[in-house]
Amino acid sequence: MAKSVAEIIIETLVKAGVKRIYGIPGDSIDPLMDAMRRNKEIKYVQVRHEEGAAFAASVESKLTGNVTACMGTSGPGSIHLLNGLYDAKMDHASVIALTGQVESDMIGHDYFQEVNMVKLFDDVSVFNQILINPKNAGYLIWRAIHEAKTKKGVAHLNLPVDILRMDGEEYDGEIDSPRISYNFPDLDKAIELIDNSKSPVIMIGGGARGFSKLIDDFSEKIGAPIIYALNGKGVLSDYDEKVMGGIGLLGTKPSVEALNKTDLLILLGTSFPYINFLPKDVNVIQVDNNPANISKRVRVTVSLIGDVEEFLSKAILKIKEKDDKFYLKMKESKEKWFKELNKVETENSRPMKPQRVAYELSKVFTDGVIVVDTGNVTMWGARNFKASGNQRFVFSAWLGSMGIGVPGAVGASFVSDNVLALVGDGGFAMTMMELITAKKYSRPIKVVIFNNSKLGMIKFEEEVMGYPEWGVELYNPDFAKLAESIGINGITVEDPNDLSSAIKEMKESEGPFVLNAIVDPNERPMPPKLTFTQAKNYVLSIFREKLEPTEE
Repeated sequence: MAKSVAEIIIETLVKAGVKRIYGIPGDSIDPLMDAMRRNKEIKYVQVRHEEGAAFAASVESKLTGNVTACMGTSGPGSIHLLNGLYDAKMDHASVIALTGQVESDMIGHDYFQEVNMVKLFDDVSVFNQILINPKNAGYLIWRAIHEAKTKKGVAHLNLPVDILRMDGEEYDGEIDSPRISYNFPDLDKAIELIDNSKSPVIMIGGGARGFSKLIDDFSEKIGAPIIYALNGKGVLSDYDEKVMGGIGLLGTKPSVEALNKTDLLILLGTSFPYINFLPKDVNVIQVDNNPANISKRVRVTVSLIGDVEEFLSKAILKIKEKDDKFYLKMKESKEKWFKELNKVETENSRPMKPQRVAYELSKVFTDGVIVVDTGNVTMWGARNFKASGNQRFVFSAWLGSMGIGVPGAVGASFVSDNVLALVGDGGFAMTMMELITAKKYSRPIKVVIFNNSKLGMIKFEEEVMGYPEWGVELYNPDFAKLAESIGINGITVEDPNDLSSAIKEMKESEGPFVLNAIVDPNERPMPPKLTFTQAKNYVLSIFREKLEPTEE
């Protein structure tokens, strides 16, 4: 019996390991909806806004490395997907975007909800096609999966509704990607640089995830302190004596100090953009499986194209054990920094310090997935939420989109039973309707709102640029009552003495939970103390203004 194009698409997605499709129904994708209804191996997750569908799919893919899927109907439904898809594009998540289209004989007629989706999705996609011949259905969906998986990005198929209903042809293509092995012809040059270095520093990014033990062993053997870009947060414990913390605006003082003293920077799976924080005139080894990332930010002495895991496995066998460990020389600096952080993390003032909220949460949520939204909350999550080494952190790292927290947590909850979302009140209000999705599908996500009634990061940016605070005040509803109206437990905390018990209650709750933490609106996300030149260059690089940094 012949299969429809819609059935072929769904069955091929199932074959590729896609477990669910996030989206909202619509007339132009009704054939897809019916094909999903009849297929018992894939689930439909009804979100409340298509942006949430794309965010959920993006985060699920970031966590698993697998292909995920989202969909939108013709016109506005599919347009709404774009912000979440750009998050997937920029963080290299493998997402299939299925968009509806008007009947093929109406294309070009300026028909109701007719939008040129191929043109619209061109920039966000690594693969971007409209299905115009039903006999091509099997190949195009296979190709979309293949491109999304191998190129780690968004693959888009635009689907006219009449084509979806037609009989299509299947395609028997290989779904799995071949394993690539690298020889590292310059490995010996890298080993020589490492052996001759007296103060090496390792910087890790998203490409280092999953290789904690190898990085730990490598760092110990060469005595190198470890710093991390945002996507490297949580690869190792922040309490590990070798881990100095983050870098940049979200960074730490010991990281800055380590970089100022290093004679060799080893970049593992990172393409950190803020080059003013990186040392100049030192040797650099860069390991990355994308050749385009090599030397994109800094001059590289030795480039090694390949996976971090394979490099470390080979390098550990060749490098000499250093007796003089550079990370031990950083011990006092790190201890001093932790004491400095701890002063505000344990402060009992009202309104609560957001740093205290993040720190207290990190003592309880020591494993699982931590989804961190964008804004001031990114600082508190990156710096004050101490990684145990057993959590997986997810950010909108490269797009930096507000609103990823709640829908991202929904997506994460399908692959982990222990999901915590840290969100600012501004980002939460953008996508808070996805709490309804969490409740509908019994997703036990825990959402903590850092509620300061302001767009706090924008307030800080205005101040840095010399402008008065303006346009950042937020009118917020009672978020705890809002959660309760959905059937979700909610609690508001204003007194820091009540924080610990509220977190315990949230942790022990079985279903979704919202903790509305009222925090100090005047707490700034200040960068670690830098030299005058570094601070000035940092401000210039972000705001393109000749401003003097403010000393606190």
